[in-house]
Amino acid sequence: MCDDVRIEMGNKISLMGVFQNIMVEKLPVSLIKFAVLNHWRGEGCHETEVRIVSPDKSNLIVTSQPTEIELATGGYTDNVSFFVNVVFPSAGTYWVQTIADEVVLDEIPLMVTDAAGLNMMRPPDEITETVN
Repeated sequence: MCDDVRIEMGNKISLMGVFQNIMVEKLPVSLIKFAVLNHWRGEGCHETEVRIVSPDKSNLIVTSQPTEIELATGGYTDNVSFFVNVVFPSAGTYWVQTIADEVVLDEIPLMVTDAAGLNMMRPPDEITETVN
């Protein structure tokens, strides 16, 4: 997830403002624009989409337009889903789901919190200096 994606010379992909959590002063919050990048490997034709669902997974917050991808044997492609004016009404762990052919292949957590929630978070058990 990031604020923007750009295709540079030589077909290089630049990600601007990569993030994994949303921390704001006050909720609800509306994100003007953000993107989700998926890298696909494999083969065949597939219909893909990205969904963001509520913490209890019962409500759809937003979904991308379905995208057709075609992969040659051993091939790969990247797909960017842009979202605009998405409202996160309350704090919690939302879920970003990657879907192909109507099957959820992956989901990653997206923690949304405000200043009050930050004060209630407990510190990590272990702090590391390792950079991934």
